[in-house]
Amino acid sequence: MNLILSTHNVTLTKAIEDHIISRVSKLEHLARFAINARVILEHDKTKAAERQFSCSIRLSLPGPDLFAADVESDLYAAMDLVAKKIEQQLRKRQSKRKARKHKVAARSKRSRQESEA
Repeated sequence: MNLILSTHNVTLTKAIEDHIISRVSKLEHLARFAINARVILEHDKTKAAERQFSCSIRLSLPGPDLFAADVESDLYAAMDLVAKKIEQQLRKRQSKRKARKHKVAARSKRSRQESEA
C-alpha cells in the first residue's frame, strides 16, 4: 500500500511520520487489498484551542473509498481517533460481506432441505 502524507502548517518530524506509519500499517493488516492511504495533517491557529489540529485519512480500496476526519487539540490524538474510525469502517464492511455470504449459503441449504422432504 502506498502512503501519501501531506501537511499544512505542520512541521513533519520523524516522530509524527513514525506514528502515522504505525497506524496505517495496522490498517493495512485489516485491508490487504488497499491501494493507497492519503493522510492530511493540518494546523489552524485561528480556531479554538480544542480544534486546532485536524487529521484526515482517505483509504483507496476496490469499491468505494473510506474517509475519516477528526479535529482535536493534540495532533497525536487526532491521528489515533481517525485511525480508529477507519478501522471501524473496515470492520463494518468486512462483517457485512461475511453476513451476505452466510445468508446466501443458508438460503441454498434451506432450499435443498425443502426439496428433499
